[in-house]
Amino acid sequence: MNVLGLIVEYNPFHNGHLYHLKESVKKTNANVVIAVMSGNFLQRGEPSIISKWKRTEMALLNGVDLVIELPYVFATQKAETFANGAVSILDALHCDSLCFGSESGEINPFLQTTQFLLQHQIEYDELIKKHVQTGVSFPKALTLAFQELAGDQEILDLSLPNNILGFHYVSAIYKQKSKIKPYTVKRSSAGYHDETFTSPTIASATSIRKTLFSSESEELKIRNYVPPETLERINKYKSENTLLHNWESYFQYLKYSILTMSKEEIQSIYEVEEGLENRILKFIIQSTSFHELMEKLKSKRYTWTRLQRVCTHILTNTTKQEMKDITELSPYIRLLGMTEKGQKYLNSIKKDVPIPLISKVSSFQHPLLDIDIRASYTYNMIFQEPNRSLRLQDEYTTPPIRILRK
Repeated sequence: MNVLGLIVEYNPFHNGHLYHLKESVKKTNANVVIAVMSGNFLQRGEPSIISKWKRTEMALLNGVDLVIELPYVFATQKAETFANGAVSILDALHCDSLCFGSESGEINPFLQTTQFLLQHQIEYDELIKKHVQTGVSFPKALTLAFQELAGDQEILDLSLPNNILGFHYVSAIYKQKSKIKPYTVKRSSAGYHDETFTSPTIASATSIRKTLFSSESEELKIRNYVPPETLERINKYKSENTLLHNWESYFQYLKYSILTMSKEEIQSIYEVEEGLENRILKFIIQSTSFHELMEKLKSKRYTWTRLQRVCTHILTNTTKQEMKDITELSPYIRLLGMTEKGQKYLNSIKKDVPIPLISKVSSFQHPLLDIDIRASYTYNMIFQEPNRSLRLQDEYTTPPIRILRK
């Protein structure tokens, strides 16, 4: 059995993802595919446009055999923590390989860069600290530290978003002493942050989401860029729930949360540092939308992504105290869905899986799972009753999705 691991968000699953999936299977000769997927809140600190359950269906119908949820405490974090949690789950499930998309398209630069920085870890950390103290953002400090340390050496371009994630995946494999073999597939056509359609069939998730929220005939405009299963589920979700999720849907709840918290309570929220609570309290009163709040908050020190994550933690009331004992490894595996092949594989290894495997949340207790459940409650609060109360029960009433693929 040759088992391929993928680390994904699928927000939503589009043709670029399908290309990556097929190329990854071809490159690794895999016959089982496991995807570790972010839940309802994502790495850039934003809600997924449709629920993790519908995104699980999209993945299973398009070639994935097992979908595992990446816990909130990893899914809504900087790239390094995100990668550590996801790789630890794939390792626990005995994956042979991990294949990720990148701007580079070649695995050797990732291997060489990882080895170089691990050999110079102390100097690298010191340089990062030095640059952060000048007031630049943390991602910028990483890039500057890397450039300063590498000098004239030809090493991976870590200014590109998928290269950054790929680098942290490979680093996590090294640090965890995993037997997983890394591979990469070059991103095709659309760039990670592209906001417009530049190819007849491949578009970024960013441009697809933008179209979905800006056009009355959105299903016609994205039809060429997503598999039929994705279009069908987006339309069905919107029809059943009268909405798709974005930050503006949650702004009134965020504003209420902030205005009913003391300065000390905001300070206690995870990732609120360096007096950020003062800016939040100042600008929330003046802001009439989430976008306006973000425009007022962003600065040289605070990136849009970091601020979105802070807002997510405020919305879910995730505190520094709750997050202080997080390790690099996930303490459990939450199963969201499987095909018949995926179920057979899981049955064949479950006695050798070193951490608890959860198919029913009511059968397992853990502080980090409590945060996952609370995040799910938060995600579903924007629905109207009685749909809201039905969706609030999803964590307990929805079994792992089973797909019989043709």
